[in-house]
Amino acid sequence: MLSESQKIDLITQISLDINEVKDLDVVLERILTQVRRFFNADAGSIYLKEGDMLRFTYTQNETLRARQGPDRKLIYSTFSLPINNQSIAGFVAHNREVVNLPDVYRLEGSEPYTFDSDFDEISRYRTRSVLAVPMTNQRGEVLGVMQLINAQDDQGRIIPFSRSDETVIRHFATTAALAVERAQMTRNIILRMISMAELRDPKETGAHVNRVGSYSVELYEVWARKKGIPGAQVDRQKDMLRMAAMLHDVGKVAISDLILKKPARLTEDEFELMKSHTFLGARLFREAQSEFDELAAEVALNHHEKWDGTGYPGHIDPRTGGPLDDPGSPGWGRPKRGEEIPLFGRIVAVADVYDALRSRRVYKEAWDEDRILEEMEKGAGTHFDPEVVEAFFDSLDVLKSIAQRYPDEVSDTETASSAG
Repeated sequence: MLSESQKIDLITQISLDINEVKDLDVVLERILTQVRRFFNADAGSIYLKEGDMLRFTYTQNETLRARQGPDRKLIYSTFSLPINNQSIAGFVAHNREVVNLPDVYRLEGSEPYTFDSDFDEISRYRTRSVLAVPMTNQRGEVLGVMQLINAQDDQGRIIPFSRSDETVIRHFATTAALAVERAQMTRNIILRMISMAELRDPKETGAHVNRVGSYSVELYEVWARKKGIPGAQVDRQKDMLRMAAMLHDVGKVAISDLILKKPARLTEDEFELMKSHTFLGARLFREAQSEFDELAAEVALNHHEKWDGTGYPGHIDPRTGGPLDDPGSPGWGRPKRGEEIPLFGRIVAVADVYDALRSRRVYKEAWDEDRILEEMEKGAGTHFDPEVVEAFFDSLDVLKSIAQRYPDEVSDTETASSAG
């Protein structure tokens, strides 16, 4: 348990830490990790408001994580709840009130809400004390609900949350709401850029880039853990990596519709033109004013490079599209091989190909899992960095859960054809 002076210092530090983060998913992770630590809570979850529903967006649970063994992530499914008085989170959002329950299995009976024990039954977890608070912005709008589960004493015994905890968690909820709102604005700006690309290339959907961004962060975390990279460095890098990975194909906005929307495989000449989206995307960030700009340019330029040097565009100048060693000559630059390819380019290459293989396209059906895994394994050391492929197989269960979290939308055409 923390002393009072440690709590005051931690409140200040948490506010500073949260406000440094830009990516939404990293913000949610940072918020819940820090706030759970402050209250010594075993578990917690965050719901974000989407229309008139609450979406179960992020969760942590130390007991369940420990059962899975070291370096394994908790895998969970997302779902939505109506904002009404029937559930605890719905009640909190609807009434904008803090709810503090000593034992969710012993409600007095006068409450309008009930506790859904399905998760406990499936996971063999026992929820007891719950402290839930609305996350409200400066305009008084509810952005979501933060829920802490099972406060613990110094011996690890589950205890109720205190009345004073209710006051403190309101402070954290306000700080969290500001950070979430800012991160949502950043995410929306990125998705608007993606929607511009989607108008040109139907494959560049919000679901696709969310998956590629999330896959990339997971692959980097697993790779970095094996390399012994300090946690603070990993946190800072993955905040930028997710956003950069989402923008990997932004250069396609400069490619002709005749190529992007062609309902068949490209000719050799068309494919040569398509390749230019790499340096055109990097060119968008040529006036690099931040580490993120540099990283986004790096990913856009290098995500089609291959470990054995057969990828593209090689060593070129993004400003001109010409080879670095002979700027005036036509064609692509000298090949990049192995670790000449920047790490995040190697990671996004794996993430992008994996998502392409498991997705349906106008010219192909989605591959089955066995075929995908065979292809990814075969690509180690030729197409892909072998260490990143190793991270891919180590994190496969998490990658599958990410795919379920960001499903492709079914188009009207597909709906009509399936109905007919």
